Amino acid sequence: MAAIKTLNPKAELARAGQALAINISGARGIQDVLKTNLGPKGTMKMLVSGSGDLKITKDGNILLHEMQIQHPTASMIAKACTAQDDIIGDGTTSTVLIIGELLKQADSRIQDGLHPRIIAEGFEIAKVKATELLEEMAIRRPTPSRTELEAVARTALASKVSAPMAK
Repeated sequence: MAAIKTLNPKAELARAGQALAINISGARGIQDVLKTNLGPKGTMKMLVSGSGDLKITKDGNILLHEMQIQHPTASMIAKACTAQDDIIGDGTTSTVLIIGELLKQADSRIQDGLHPRIIAEGFEIAKVKATELLEEMAIRRPTPSRTELEAVARTALASKVSAPMAK
């Protein structure tokens, strides 16, 4: 019995090189949208729903939830980053930017002739090394004081709301 291949009639077929370029393009697109959001001086984005409702935010998690992302790779990155926010409570925009930059640099190395498998192995090695370094650099502290906890809370809030409101 012969195998039958079926494709969605609206689907497009891309070869390996094209598929890689398309995937990196999707990652860079979502990176471009969020890169101006980072930090306390990040810019706000205005979202307009289909019914005309306005939402103004610079919170990466909210933006990723509200945007209608069609690109499969960008959608996968958005889901990974919102999962980051669900677990940690922050870091959505930073995660998007790191992923985008890693893929941008990978694309540059691929254009130089490096095989994608070598890059993937390098990413794995870097992940292990970064985890080791973070463990070494971590500062173990006794239970923090109320003042220290308030300073941490202000820092976290400053990335979500205006600085005066965070105080």
